[in-house]
Amino acid sequence: MKIAVASQNRKEITGHTGRCRKFWIYTIENDAIAAKEILELPKEQSFHESSPWEPSPLDDVQALIAGGMGTGLARRLQEKNIQALITKETNPDQAVENFLNGSLKTEPFEPHQHGHKHS
Repeated sequence: MKIAVASQNRKEITGHTGRCRKFWIYTIENDAIAAKEILELPKEQSFHESSPWEPSPLDDVQALIAGGMGTGLARRLQEKNIQALITKETNPDQAVENFLNGSLKTEPFEPHQHGHKHS
C-alpha cells in the first residue's frame, strides 16, 4: 500500500492540496511504514493545473492525507480509487501512523470552488 501526504514545506501537512507540489510517499508493508520518500511535482502536474483525465504520478497511491481540499478534488481522487482524507494533524508521520491504527481524526471536505463559473 502507498499513502501520499501533502507537505509543501516537507515538515507539516499542507492545507491547500490543489496547489501543493510536494508529497511524502509512504510505502506500507505489514501495517507499518517500510519507506518514505518525497515526490516533487512540476507546477503543471499539481492538481490545480492538471486535467483530471491525465495520468498523475500520484495515481498509484491508495490514500492521500491533506490539511484541506475541496469536494471537486476529493471526487477526482475517488474516481481514481484514492481515499481522500482531511485532518488537522500537522505531522505527516503521525498522520500516517494514526491512519494505520484507525485513529486518524478527519474533517469534512471544503465546499469552495475557487470562483470557477459553471453555467
